[in-house]
Amino acid sequence: MCGATTGGLSLAGVDVAKEAIIQGQVTRSGEPVSGAYVRLLDKTGEFTAEVPTSATGHFRFFAGDGQWTLRTLAPRAEVTDRQVVAQTGEIAEIEIALA
Repeated sequence: MCGATTGGLSLAGVDVAKEAIIQGQVTRSGEPVSGAYVRLLDKTGEFTAEVPTSATGHFRFFAGDGQWTLRTLAPRAEVTDRQVVAQTGEIAEIEIALA
């Protein structure tokens, strides 16, 4: 995972035209959640990858084109699933607010 910069993750050095990028931030009550885990599940619900959130709550996946589920696990929070579609040449920005 790339380091976080003010305002989000840096895409310096990433050829966005050749990648399907899913990225975003996990928050709780408007504050970033560091140390949460975001899992990438394929359209059948099969585990594909997992990353921890950065100190600013950010995460990033380079995925194949198609429908994906982001499953977020964090202390003192319910498991949160979000659906997302990845497409080469696009960045899917996802905000995940934990209850």
